[in-house]
Amino acid sequence: MKLLKLIPDNTNIHFLKWRIPFVVVSAILVLASWGLVLTQGLNLGVDFVGGQMIRVTFTQSAVVPVSQLREEVAKLGYGEPIIQQFGKPNEVSIRMHLPEGAENDAGLSAAMTSKILAAIKAKHPDVRPDGVDAVSGKVSGELFKTGMQALFAAAVAISIYIWVRFEWQFGVGALLSLVHDVSLTLGLFAVTQMEFDLNIVAALLTLIGYSLNDTIVVYDRIRENLKKYRRMPIPELLDLSVNETLSRTIVTSLSVLITLLALLLFGPNVIFGFTAAITLGIFVGTYSSIYMAAPILIWLKVNPHSFVPVETEIDRQERLARERS
Repeated sequence: MKLLKLIPDNTNIHFLKWRIPFVVVSAILVLASWGLVLTQGLNLGVDFVGGQMIRVTFTQSAVVPVSQLREEVAKLGYGEPIIQQFGKPNEVSIRMHLPEGAENDAGLSAAMTSKILAAIKAKHPDVRPDGVDAVSGKVSGELFKTGMQALFAAAVAISIYIWVRFEWQFGVGALLSLVHDVSLTLGLFAVTQMEFDLNIVAALLTLIGYSLNDTIVVYDRIRENLKKYRRMPIPELLDLSVNETLSRTIVTSLSVLITLLALLLFGPNVIFGFTAAITLGIFVGTYSSIYMAAPILIWLKVNPHSFVPVETEIDRQERLARERS
């Protein structure tokens, strides 16, 4: 019985033939994404703009009716709540945006909390309040700043690693690929106005790791082929390298996408944004490893001699002496 192969052996797809149109489209999408982020902005969650977290326990219930609880709180007019399990299955945290004007009047937050607890107790008499925590806008702003710094530091550290592992051109290519992937994901959240919170920062860091993994596989094969095929034109060599790693790339991406699609369709709403970010990231990460990371090597003048050590005068004299003897 033959094994099923998604990608035939010895594929010969000329990816680099269309590198200029794809790079132009990518550049337009990146600029459009940042334009949307700067003009329309991101729908920052409670983690980044401040809010109120109410912790409650359903003492007579084994599991909290999260969907029903979300509908009941949303009807109060304070916005869509973020409800997550907090400890045991019958314990949850309810996170809410601060009411307008709450930064100057703490009484508005207290009134909102009292109204929410009263509404929950009216429907669920067994509810026991466990605590109320407030996150100020100042603390949340610092949290957003540190989250963005973490993304930037991760991208730079990865580029430095690839620079040391290969050549500086590869580090530049990896950094541009990461900027491309993160930019398009931010553009998705600017367009859809899905909530952008710490879960999405975690998704972006995951995306950076996945994109790096795919890029390194392609780069490693490119380096091997640069040493093996010294006379091959660089576009053909890049096509060969991408085709040789294509099967691994497609199988890995499809395996991850199957899980992500299941989470998108059947997973809880609280991780929908996280799952959507990684799902888009799988597509753009796979795309960028082919049409961003590889073509940039041509424009940065990588050639078959890039990994050949430069012969110094002393090395040349020693080589000539060995040849004479």
